[in-house]
Amino acid sequence: MGFNQQPSSAVTESHYHTHKVFLFCNYILLGAASSCIFLTLSLRLLPSICGFFLILLHVFTIAGAVTGCAAAAAAASAGASRWYAAHMVTTVLTAIFQGSVSVLIFTRTSDFLGSLQSYVREEDGAVILKLAGGLSILIFCLEWVVMILAFFLKYYAYVEGGDGRTVMKRTAKVQQEEDLKDWPWPFQV
Repeated sequence: MGFNQQPSSAVTESHYHTHKVFLFCNYILLGAASSCIFLTLSLRLLPSICGFFLILLHVFTIAGAVTGCAAAAAAASAGASRWYAAHMVTTVLTAIFQGSVSVLIFTRTSDFLGSLQSYVREEDGAVILKLAGGLSILIFCLEWVVMILAFFLKYYAYVEGGDGRTVMKRTAKVQQEEDLKDWPWPFQV
């Protein structure tokens, strides 16, 4: 699950680099989501119900990044589809909610700060909240990058085969010629 893995002969160079970027983006998501949790807690140590849901959203973001790392680590195993599905579901949902929260933070800062029931000064609370909103925008963008990279990793795993066999050859030829011999005459090209 680290960065020091060297590409094997079965794994292509682009697959290796995509895997590294995927893991790096997930690590950034882990850091950004945990930073948002600490920023929310700095507004009020025991959060209100709105603050609780904001922290819960960031916990789901962390869970999505962890499942992404697990899906990348288990890419060749039999349970990879389940990790991939869990990662994609959590990534889509958290991306939608992170985008909504960031828009809410930047458009209605004072109302959002009031619903958090913060005990810091309003000016300081607005700065802290806008920092969390900026991180939410970063998380939103990274979630979509991670989804695209996860799709490419799944595609590479399909093309190269999970257990070392080649599922699909990388040629432009659609069929072998001996397969056409069984077809009726009008369809043989």
